[in-house]
Amino acid sequence: MTITISQTRSRCCRPIEIGLFSARELLQHNARTCHLSVAMQIDREALYLIGSYGALCMLCCAVALIDLRHGIIPNWLNLAIAALGLANVVVTEGTMAAFTAMGIAVMVGILFLLLQRVYFALRQVDGLGLGDVKFLAAAAIWVGATGIPTLLLIAAIAALGVAGGLQLAGHEMKRQTSIPFGPFLALGLLLTPALQSWLALN
Repeated sequence: MTITISQTRSRCCRPIEIGLFSARELLQHNARTCHLSVAMQIDREALYLIGSYGALCMLCCAVALIDLRHGIIPNWLNLAIAALGLANVVVTEGTMAAFTAMGIAVMVGILFLLLQRVYFALRQVDGLGLGDVKFLAAAAIWVGATGIPTLLLIAAIAALGVAGGLQLAGHEMKRQTSIPFGPFLALGLLLTPALQSWLALN
């Protein structure tokens, strides 16, 4: 029986071809698995972000409604916003980041409490209520210390816009006229994280 050189080469190359084919299949399988796992992770993160932001929206709506009707922001609402923010930080950044966020919230609360006391001592009028101060402390967990100025800017612009609209509508607006600031702070808290995310992407 004779074996030609071409037959010998084909028999020798066959295991190599099979090995290359198997390696190619393995790489394709790993790529598909990796793609699916990344897609599932992105889906979970997107669902979590939608859920946490939706819960924050509901809490902020409650803040706005209660402050408009009763002129207060209940402690339980501020605590709920803070607790939800801490849970969000733990899930997205880790436990140590949550301790840092709590420290920032305490510092923000102390700062605005001092400002509120100084303003009252100078003007004998409350510029911010204690509920507003506690809300800002809770909001700091969500937006960080650097996000608080943006939150206040959004709230102030919205409040001035509403005051101007009321003035144009015929309502007399005086320096003593009091407008609940909670709804505008709530709006600022909802818009600031979105603005921070947009700026980070751009």
